[in-house]
Amino acid sequence: MNDHGYITNKQERKTQIDNLLHQTNLYDVRKKDVSSYSGGMRQRFGIAQALLGSPRLIIVDEPTAGLDPQERNRFHNLLCEIGENIVVILSTHIVEDVSQLCPNMAILIAGQVHSQGKPADLIANIEGTLWSKMVTKDQTAQYKTKFNVISERLITGNTQVIVQSEFQPEIGFEPVQPNLEDVYFATLKQVQSLSEPSLAEGGSGGDNA
Repeated sequence: MNDHGYITNKQERKTQIDNLLHQTNLYDVRKKDVSSYSGGMRQRFGIAQALLGSPRLIIVDEPTAGLDPQERNRFHNLLCEIGENIVVILSTHIVEDVSQLCPNMAILIAGQVHSQGKPADLIANIEGTLWSKMVTKDQTAQYKTKFNVISERLITGNTQVIVQSEFQPEIGFEPVQPNLEDVYFATLKQVQSLSEPSLAEGGSGGDNA
């Protein structure tokens, strides 16, 4: 390999390519046109390309988007194997990818890091503060005004609201075991609340004159 990272030795180059094709499970289809590859195969081919030259760090963006469960599992295993030897930065909106693959994570909102740490620690930080209740669609707006609703989900005609509170918001709410998705929604709601102008900033009354 020369100073620019190129592999100039033909045999060395062939050996590395063959090894990467085996690692990404593409060796048996190495003679097929890439345009004939499935989405998962193309993702794995992209990883093989990224690993040429033995980099110390790679960044993958939404690597499992659009993959079926089997191909996603295969790709998870590949990223875990790669991560044993080099640094892998994963950019994704798929919570399952983060929870299964990342020992450390950060939540970026509007280009700013608002939360970071080990996934299990971030989940533990909000444990005991989440409450769930099924309400009618007509009640949803009222609950969003009354409580700190971080997420809502329509289920069989009614709405499940998730409220973050140190204490039970009202009778009928049940405690919820948080997950990584709840961590994201709680962080997003906190950022949105901080960005909302207060009455003083908005100048809504004569007391500020």
